[in-house]
Amino acid sequence: MERILTPTEDGSMTLYIPELNEHYHSIHGAIQESRHIFIRAGLEYFLETHPDSISLQNPLHILEAGFGTGLNAWLTLIRTRELQLPVCYHSIEKYPLASDEIASLNYSNFTTPAEQELFNELHRCPWETEQSVSPYFKLYKHREDFRNIHFRSQFNIVYFDAFNPDVQPHLWTDAVFNRFYEALKPNSILVTYCVKGIVKQALRNVGFRLKRLPGPPGKREMLRAVKL
Repeated sequence: MERILTPTEDGSMTLYIPELNEHYHSIHGAIQESRHIFIRAGLEYFLETHPDSISLQNPLHILEAGFGTGLNAWLTLIRTRELQLPVCYHSIEKYPLASDEIASLNYSNFTTPAEQELFNELHRCPWETEQSVSPYFKLYKHREDFRNIHFRSQFNIVYFDAFNPDVQPHLWTDAVFNRFYEALKPNSILVTYCVKGIVKQALRNVGFRLKRLPGPPGKREMLRAVKL
C-alpha cells in the first residue's frame, strides 16, 4: 500500500495510507499523542501504581501491537533510559516500513543526536531476534499478525496501537483481545487510543476492567484496561 509522509500539528511527521484513508498517528500531533497515551497513561501510570515491581532481575515487559514508525518504542526507550529502568520490549508488525520511509521521518528535530541514533538503532535491529539497544533496553520485533501471538502471563503493559477498527475490524475482536489478555500478568494494563463501543465491549468480554481517560489534543477520550 502507498504511504504518504504527512505533517501533524505539533510539527512531527506521520504517514498516511490513501487506500485506507488512515494515518499512523494523530494529525493533531504524532509525538504528543504517543506521549499522552502510551508513555503517561501506560508506562508512567504503571510505574506509579507498581513502584516496587521492577528491578534488574525483574525488568518491565511491554508488548506493542503495531510497531509502525517506531515512535512508541523510541519514546519508551528515551523515558526508561532517563529512569535507568530495565525493559524487555516486544513489538508486532505485519508490514514494516521501508528504509526510505524511516529516513523521511523528522523526529530528529525534536531530540538530541544521541536520542536520534537510538531511533535509528531501533529500526536497524533485525526481526525475530532479541537485540540489546542499550544496557537497559532489549527489543524483540515480531513480523507477525496480531491474531497469531501466543504469549502467556509475560507482560506488564500492552500498547494497543492498531489502525482504527473502521478500517481493520479484524484486529479489534474478542479473539484478538483475548490473546493480549492472556499475554498480560495479573494486575497489568492495556492502553489504547480507541474508545468505540465495539472495542469497549470486546475488552469487557475477555475480562478487562475499563477506565476512560482524557485523550490527547484532538481526541476527547482514550482507554486504559486492567487485567485483575
